[in-house]
Amino acid sequence: MLNGWFGQLANILILLACVVNASNALLRYGFDLSDNWPLELQWYLFGAAVMLGASHTLAQNGHVRVDIIYGNVSERTRLWIDIFGLLLFLLPACALFAWLSWKTLFLPSWDILEHSSNSGGLPRYPIKFMLPLGFGLLVLQGLSELVKRFAALKGKLQLNTHYERPEQ
Repeated sequence: MLNGWFGQLANILILLACVVNASNALLRYGFDLSDNWPLELQWYLFGAAVMLGASHTLAQNGHVRVDIIYGNVSERTRLWIDIFGLLLFLLPACALFAWLSWKTLFLPSWDILEHSSNSGGLPRYPIKFMLPLGFGLLVLQGLSELVKRFAALKGKLQLNTHYERPEQ
């Protein structure tokens, strides 16, 4: 539910980034007006959409897999591959990135209320907060996926791990 809300927000942020990009291009090339903040805003919106949408993508089983192995094994083996991938890669990496980005990127930026060095630039600390938030959401969703995989192994939950190989 939480990641569904952030997924919808990510969709809106992508739309806003496109509107800002198109408006900036129109102002720059149509009216010869230019400023740095629209460029920064477009990147901030896109970056926030990626960080907030990643956990929703995981919840929807929409992430990329290595089909060489995953596509040629049984559903039970797919569940075990997911469990090991979550335990060995996703959870440790995202937990580490969440902690490091909080400690070394966001907090120092927040302490000084960091702003862009560009003329007319935006504050940097809000977008730097997206990193620990996004990785934290991925950790929470990873834990949820782990519970679901164990429940599916015990036969208490039916997951759709069906994999269709792309046509060649």
